[in-house]
Amino acid sequence: MKLVNPFDYPISILIGGVILVAGIRFFRFPNLVILPATAAISVASATVLKSREANPQNLANKELEQELKVISGLAKSLAEKAEILRQEANQLLGGETFHMDLLVTVQSVCNRSIELPQKITEVSRKLPNNEALLSVDDLQRQLLEVKSKQKSSYGISQQHLQQLAASLERNIQLAKAGKDTRQAKIFSLQTMVQDSAGLLQELENKLRNANLNNSEEIQDLRSLSDELNSYQDNIKMFL
Repeated sequence: MKLVNPFDYPISILIGGVILVAGIRFFRFPNLVILPATAAISVASATVLKSREANPQNLANKELEQELKVISGLAKSLAEKAEILRQEANQLLGGETFHMDLLVTVQSVCNRSIELPQKITEVSRKLPNNEALLSVDDLQRQLLEVKSKQKSSYGISQQHLQQLAASLERNIQLAKAGKDTRQAKIFSLQTMVQDSAGLLQELENKLRNANLNNSEEIQDLRSLSDELNSYQDNIKMFL
């Protein structure tokens, strides 16, 4: 264990002073004995105090793990809603062949949402240990992909891509400065999961209330499903 300077810990100096006074006045130890003993006890107590201090890295990892648990809970809730939506879509759309393309799209959206908790678990295993510093090259590659997708996106998906681009640009600056980018990544991930849950809920509400004989409402469902699918593409790219 690395020795610690006792002068950095006033309590250690106090302990050493008390022992020094007691050793000289009450026990009458010779100076050749009490002085080295006092110094050794001061250093030892300072070393113990240092070891008991909260390690900033450990605190950061603990906070990260707690936030990942929250995101994991959100993802599991999203997966449960997606399973319900998938069953409802099978009942509502499965009987008509001209609804099959919409059914396939909705099922795809639901399946990807159901797979999300496992992907979050994989991120949870890797992020605390291996991604304290993200690669600038990887971040810049992701940023180029996002900007490319922005050109052909629309609606909420485009808004999300703008937010994701801003987040990646911040992470690039942090990575270049050698700083921990994990918190920024966790915040972005949590936002994406919450937004995805909102879109899934909107799709479920519209599917339940839609007139499936109305071509305009069917097209609206297709558009929303495509948008959510595109949104999940963004999440996959981020993960």
